[in-house]
Amino acid sequence: MSFTKSIFCALLAATAGHAFWAQPGRAEGNTSRAAPSQNGFDILVLGARGGVQDGNLSAYMIMPYGDHHAIMCDAGTLVNGLNVSDHLGKLNDFSVENKTPLTPTGYMLHHVIQGYLISHAHLDHIAGLAISAPDDTPKPLYALQSTVDDLSHSVFNWRIWPNFADQGSAPFLKTYTYHPLIPAQPLPLQNTAMEVTAWPLSHGPVISTAFLIKSGSNALLYLGDTGPDSVENTHRLKTLWHAVAPDIQNHQLKAIIIESSYDNSRPDKTLFGHMTPRWVLKSLHDLAQETGKATSLQGLMVLISHIKYTLTTGKKIQDIIKRELDAENDLGVKFVIAEQGLRLHVQ
Repeated sequence: MSFTKSIFCALLAATAGHAFWAQPGRAEGNTSRAAPSQNGFDILVLGARGGVQDGNLSAYMIMPYGDHHAIMCDAGTLVNGLNVSDHLGKLNDFSVENKTPLTPTGYMLHHVIQGYLISHAHLDHIAGLAISAPDDTPKPLYALQSTVDDLSHSVFNWRIWPNFADQGSAPFLKTYTYHPLIPAQPLPLQNTAMEVTAWPLSHGPVISTAFLIKSGSNALLYLGDTGPDSVENTHRLKTLWHAVAPDIQNHQLKAIIIESSYDNSRPDKTLFGHMTPRWVLKSLHDLAQETGKATSLQGLMVLISHIKYTLTTGKKIQDIIKRELDAENDLGVKFVIAEQGLRLHVQ
């Protein structure tokens, strides 16, 4: 038997009940947890850049504060982001709970992360997911149907990567179970105290996704890659802002994670479905307008994601973008630049 065929047979045997990757004691099924005390969310940045820095690509771990059952918003980086976070001491409180032979990173991947919200199937949002799949535990994968189709047809297809999902090209290794999201319809996130509502975003020719995550009376909004409505010739951001405005009016929205891939020197014609500080501020003004109160975003944390790593010398692009955001910030929001290993408590 050839080496390649022997590996295939081993993988095929693993599909029986997908027990090969199962972890003893792991909760399964469509279960949910009671909401913890109403103290907001913890955000841990496992990957901050939008490319080309492999090992530091879009990945945000979200959990209700005080509850170590988390969901990933995108997964461009997983293991490396967990290793960096552990080195920075950001996993110490999780390590206290670790009574397994796993490393801190292994414990987080197997026992803390309970599933994935994937905004779209571009590599800088899924590379960590794919690479980690052979050693991951069975988990739900939530996405719009268009993203599920892209993952099924173009990634987990036995040509680019083995099919670690539960549908598509046979055989199915069933590490990940697809849960297609219907726009504007809330869905509980299994084994967590959270639910999610998805909203389509325009990202050039690709449909990206915004995820409104709720736990009790707390809400957090994560936007995958998106361009401005006026550049993309859509109304998707306007629709999203209209939907989340009540959460701001009721003081329930604790933070927004939104991209600014480039600084203001980037021409609109080469945005390719991305944002600049000028467009971020314009979009946030549109959100404030939807709430009916110009000061409604005062003090709101806005975490800036997906800044494109540059290979040129000079001032750091993060510093340029932060300066441009602060210079025109008449909304009173608190801009924070995402960096790998950053851990925030928003309330």
